[in-house]
Amino acid sequence: MSAMRSPDPDPATSPGLEPGGGVPPGETPPAESGTSAVSNSEPPPGRGITRTALIAILVLLAVLVVCAVVGVVEVLG
Repeated sequence: MSAMRSPDPDPATSPGLEPGGGVPPGETPPAESGTSAVSNSEPPPGRGITRTALIAILVLLAVLVVCAVVGVVEVLG
């Protein structure tokens, strides 16, 4: 059985490290800027409810009313 190797690199043989483990300037990429603006502006949000959603709600409401009427007729009949 072979000896297990550590997944971490040996700091003594890692390129770009100064003595003590520091990194010299220019070895790492610059930090990401968080102040950049979006290149494409987003469309404004739609107002209210869409026609499809309104129709779906009305159909669901109609089905519920029909179920309620059938239930009442069954109980009274």
